[in-house]
Order: sequence, then C-alpha cells, then structure tokens
Amino acid sequence: MFHIKTFNAIAPEGMARFEDGNYTIDQDQAEHGIILRSEKLHDYDFPESVLAVARAGAGTNNIPVEELTKAGVVVFNTPGANANAVKELVVASLLLSVRPILQGANWVQSLEGDNLEEVAEANKKQFAGNELEGKRLGVIGLGAIGAMIANDAYRLGMEVMGYDPYVSVDTAWTISRRVKRAQQIEEIFTTCDFITVHVPLTEATRGLIGEKEIALMKPTTRLFNFSRGEIVDTDAVLKAINDDELGGFTTDFADSKLLHNPKILVLPHLGASTEEAEINCAKMAARTLKRFLETGVIKRSVNFPTVEMSFQSPYRITIIHDNKPNVLGQISTEIASLGINIDNMINRGRGDFAYTLVDVNGQDDAIMQRVKRHLEGKEHMIRVRTIKNTEVFNEWC
Repeated sequence: MFHIKTFNAIAPEGMARFEDGNYTIDQDQAEHGIILRSEKLHDYDFPESVLAVARAGAGTNNIPVEELTKAGVVVFNTPGANANAVKELVVASLLLSVRPILQGANWVQSLEGDNLEEVAEANKKQFAGNELEGKRLGVIGLGAIGAMIANDAYRLGMEVMGYDPYVSVDTAWTISRRVKRAQQIEEIFTTCDFITVHVPLTEATRGLIGEKEIALMKPTTRLFNFSRGEIVDTDAVLKAINDDELGGFTTDFADSKLLHNPKILVLPHLGASTEEAEINCAKMAARTLKRFLETGVIKRSVNFPTVEMSFQSPYRITIIHDNKPNVLGQISTEIASLGINIDNMINRGRGDFAYTLVDVNGQDDAIMQRVKRHLEGKEHMIRVRTIKNTEVFNEWC
C-alpha cells in the first residue's frame, strides 16, 4: 500500500489514477509519494518514507531538489503538459503588442450616448496598430513551449529564428524546417523585432537578459518573458523602456516596478492557468509517480537519469547510489553471494549520482528483504528498494 500526500488542489482527473486499492490519499500514514503544484516545500519536514515528489508543472523552484537528491528522493515534473496553454498566451501577447486591442475595448466601454457607432468609427484611427506578418521573432529555448511558438509564429507569417544549443532530438523533429537556427544568442538580440524566452531558471540562466543584452536590441524590439521572472533583469528593462531603447515588454510575473507603464504589460502568471493544462499536468504527474512507485521506472525526473526496463521477473531491486567506479560490480557480487540469479540489469548515471534496476528471480519476500539489508550496508548506497511483481506472482497462482 502506497500513501500519497497532496499539496494544492490537484485535478481529480489526475488523482483518479490512484484509485485502484493500492493507494491512500492525504491520510495520516507516512507518505511514500508527494504530488503538488505551487506549494513551497523548502521548509517542509520530509519523512524518511518519501520516495518521490511529482510536481504538476514544469518548474521545480518550489522544491528543495538538491537536498532531496542527496536523500535518494526522485523529483519529477511534467514538461510539455502545459505547453499549449503557454503557447496560446504568448501568441495572444504577440498580437496584443502590435494591436491596441485592450485599449480600444476599454475606450469603447467608456462611451455614452446613442451615437456610439458613429463615435467609434470616427475615432478608431487612434487604435491603429501593426501586423505580425513579415516581422522577425526570436525564440530563445526550443523546448516543448518554444518549439510550438516557433511553428505557430511561422504560420502567422512571421520570420522565425530559434536559439537553443541543447535542443533534444525529439523536439528537433517537431520544429518546422522554416525556422532558422541562430548559431549565437547575440544573433537573436541584434536582428529580431520580437524576442520571447523559454528556458528553465538555473544559475546559468538567471539574469540571462540584462542591460548588456538589451543594448544589442533594436530600440523598437518587444521582449516577452513567460519562463521565470528572474531570467530577465526588470531594472534593465525599465531603464531601457524609459530611455526609448526598448519597444515594449510583456511578462507573466508581477513586479510592482513594472506597473502603470503604457509600454509594459504585466499578467498575473496566467501561463498554465487553463483547465486543460491543469488536468494534463495532474495526469502526467500522477502517471509518472505511480509508475515509479510500482515499477521503479524513472522518466521525466529533474534530478535522476531516465531509466526504463520492462519488468518481467518476480522481483526488482532499485538502487540509488553514488556514481563511482565498481559500484555495479559490488551490487552484482552481493546479489550473487546470496544465491540469487540476475535476470536483467540497467544502470544510468547523472552527475554525482546513479540509478540501477536489477531484475532477479527471487524466491520470496523474506529473501528479498535480506538482499535489501545487505545492499544498504555497502558503501556508496543511498537508497535501496525491492519491488514484487504482482502480475508475475498472480500468473503463477
């Protein structure tokens, strides 16, 4: 029986995946898995029983990832589950940046009298804007969101240039061949009329766009930040806007310094705030967490490598350990010394840590617990689990 704790309101469509009799939700038992959205867990006292944390969203800044990694707790996120929601908001913001739609709508609401149609027709020129077609959009970060924006912007008639030195093969296949590739990020800054950034917040990307980068842009360039507030230096943006060195700025992260400026649009973090996105994120988080708890498979983790292997043996041993030489030999030797045959084995490393799955032809639970205790006592081992393949045992019965 696995015990799941939730923070925030997780869409029921996702939580329904745990309704199979093997799970309890938000009860008093020490939890094995945590699923959350925006709750800050840096001060949370994690029980030793916690095996994994799944965030229904892409960013994990609200989770103490480094500390959990050292404790052998796997942290998952849901990249791409909310991509369409963010993409649609960015495209809408692109349109709003060139067409004063909001200003025109608010002006009409202020009119009074019986001749509204005539007044509106006579004054509409003050809300004339421009078109996106033929303008150049620079997309920094071609992950799930950036790739979708690049493709849709091209379909709107824009010339699109993308920059991402780490773009994955899977994502590369989804990007239109019409999207030009920038070899250096400076090419985006110096040549694009619109620039949108879609990269995760890390120490390398914090302040990615600041005074120096803005100085390379055209004074008419419009900048968009729907990633994380800290990626763009808002003080540098505000100075450039006030000095007429930047055409406009749209951000999804509220900052009091940016308010009440006609060239700046601040949104209340609406990026993934659609019903569909919340459902998609909840489903993906629940599916990933459940698969890990039941089979040990890791996919979409932010702190451990992807490790997938078909589970066809009676038992599986999962081991989180230091990424050191000869650890695999130590594991296989220890298992063999207890008279247990290894059916299959896979290992992947990521930085200082590694993850190993070992499928064995074990005889019963008691023997497997003995294996677990032996491995836990060895050097470099961080966390050891044994998982019983109930489907195999049910077939035998």
